[in-house]
Amino acid sequence: MNKVLRQRAVLEVLRQGPIASQEDLQRALRKRGFRVGQATLSRDIRDLQLSKTASGYSLPQGETAVAALPPVSRLVREFVLDARAAGNLLVIKTIVGSAQPVAAALDEEEWPETVGTIAGDDTILIVCPDPGGAKKLARRIEEMLR
Repeated sequence: MNKVLRQRAVLEVLRQGPIASQEDLQRALRKRGFRVGQATLSRDIRDLQLSKTASGYSLPQGETAVAALPPVSRLVREFVLDARAAGNLLVIKTIVGSAQPVAAALDEEEWPETVGTIAGDDTILIVCPDPGGAKKLARRIEEMLR
């Protein structure tokens, strides 16, 4: 699963713009909690069919492929430590370095209780339209943790 999450992070980094070198890509991944060697990164670049241009590595033109994430319930079980509603907000604590992939999986669910999601390194903040939505979403996450 680490490969899937890592490759997803590579795609997220490159969606922000080209990266000049593999070293720069390694640094960007390290900031997201992925420590990766040159050989592994080269395999990821090949697997993801990334382009090397004059400005650096980038997604191929028209690229829409996205590394599939595991089911949200699996990510929650493996990485989420706690979920707590606070008004219309939901604060989710994760193990270090896993908040962003968990948040991405939660976003893909497109639950009506979610207005927006922000992820740091080990914390996810979900904005809900009202306190009831935050409590409902907290219960849904807690059920996945069982």
